[in-house]
Amino acid sequence: MTTVSEKLLTRAEESGTRGPAGPPGPAVPLLSLRDVRIADGGDGREIVHGVSFDLTPGKVVGIVGESGSGKTLTCRAALGILPDHFAITGGSVEIEGTDISALTPARWTALRGATIGAVFQDPASYLNPSLRIGRQIAEVVRVKKGLGRRAARERVLALLRAVHLRDPELVHDQYPHELSGGMLQRVLIAAAVAADPRILVADEATTALDVTVQAEILDLLADLRDRAGLALVVVSHDLAVVARLCDEVLVMRRGEVVEQGPTRRVLDDPRHAYTRLLISEHEQYGLEKFLGPAASKGEA
Repeated sequence: MTTVSEKLLTRAEESGTRGPAGPPGPAVPLLSLRDVRIADGGDGREIVHGVSFDLTPGKVVGIVGESGSGKTLTCRAALGILPDHFAITGGSVEIEGTDISALTPARWTALRGATIGAVFQDPASYLNPSLRIGRQIAEVVRVKKGLGRRAARERVLALLRAVHLRDPELVHDQYPHELSGGMLQRVLIAAAVAADPRILVADEATTALDVTVQAEILDLLADLRDRAGLALVVVSHDLAVVARLCDEVLVMRRGEVVEQGPTRRVLDDPRHAYTRLLISEHEQYGLEKFLGPAASKGEA
């Protein structure tokens, strides 16, 4: 009987999409979570109940689960941007061996973008509508890389080409409202990797996009992993997304990790009833949009 991961890998090979490809051999974790617990300071309720994983260079860890499962809070804890009233109440988060609880605001500012970056669901919310695309990315490059105006422009154009945007010169001078959702998501990825971070957190980065663009963004993330050794945390409510890209998957429900392990093992031999339910729904409703014939490569 053909397993889910075998179906995935077969279709991915047919469409030219590479499957999960982690780093060869052991490596020092870039990001390490150990029994992380998060509580709501308003009423003291624990929302996330002990999440642990290691992220090494070139590795992709997926976190999947329904809305409200604690996926985004876990990632925001790793980024040091938990919402007001929420706090880490147990466990630890380390970036390159440093416990984030010891980081000063100045150190966090230095780390964000340069060591760890993020791409979120709605790119329009993270871009200034009154500034041209090129200027917004150039600001990141000039602050984080110390480049002058001309060098920053060349770097921005190179980034826009790297995320497969047609006519980078045109996009450079456009405003956010002039671009489609897929193009905006590429722009946000370009900004997120502008300072060459070693870690990228992609939180529901493909949720609002149509099927064709979803596949292209996943391919882009895989390409960044393969070419630059970028380590990724991919957050999604859709098991198909992490199945396509990730080496390891955490399945979360109501703040708890109910299953965790290598992607193939979790897909082929799920041990928790909730994981089996997600896989069943994935096969029934979501499989074809990722495993069907490769779509054309246009930008939406």
